[in-house]
Amino acid sequence: MRVQFENVSFNYKNGAKVLHDINMDLDGPGLYCIIGPNGVGKSTLIKCINKINKPTSGKVYLNGKDTSLMKQSEIAELVSYVPATTFDVFSMPVIDTIMVGRTNKQKWKVTPADLEIVNRAMRMLDLEDLAMRGYNELSAGQHQRVALARGLVQETEIVLLDEPTANLDVKHQMYVTELLKAIADTTGKQIIMICHDLNIAARYAEQIIVMGPPGIIYKTGRVEEVFTPELISTIYGIDSQVIEFENKPFVLVGSTFGPDDDLWGE
Repeated sequence: MRVQFENVSFNYKNGAKVLHDINMDLDGPGLYCIIGPNGVGKSTLIKCINKINKPTSGKVYLNGKDTSLMKQSEIAELVSYVPATTFDVFSMPVIDTIMVGRTNKQKWKVTPADLEIVNRAMRMLDLEDLAMRGYNELSAGQHQRVALARGLVQETEIVLLDEPTANLDVKHQMYVTELLKAIADTTGKQIIMICHDLNIAARYAEQIIVMGPPGIIYKTGRVEEVFTPELISTIYGIDSQVIEFENKPFVLVGSTFGPDDDLWGE
């Protein structure tokens, strides 16, 4: 599987330009993390992959095919997408909510194979005890895991995740990211996730894509090439140290305020 951006820019209808001449080539399986401060176009970027957003200029290719020439149903066979937040107007039991992800694969009815795939996803994401619980009865973190399960059961080559560890406690943040890494490694999927936790990205990502203002890709590469105090200062405007922990870079950040700063403006 391969995702390519060729001189892609994107403007919203109000004229605001979010992406500026993006060139990117993600070739092969693995866990890819997109990092960067708020407002630089990370979510907009991944929505261009599955044609939720159509580039104002430039081309996006999936496995060498121009997405502008592909039907949405063709893209859905290749790409699944889990947004940062989900809104289910009609609450269903968790198992049925996850089963919705199988819609593209089903013919006339739910099959035993569909049930096994959904049950496997619930086991992986520790949702079995919630199978018959109403979706609207869940916590924000449980919602996040259900949404992730619904994305995984689509069984696509490429999985797009917008902050999949948002709202999760520390244990589940680590578990979910380890699970995604294991899925990418064992099934050959390409998983592209937006991540705000630099150390989770550093620990698990195959490759890091760093976005910065004004909606550009500032740098891409392996974590050892990307995570430096200089880059973190440039992108986030904070001081940091990068140390080694368990053979991976680990980022320590300083305070954004100095001891003499007046936080209240008095």
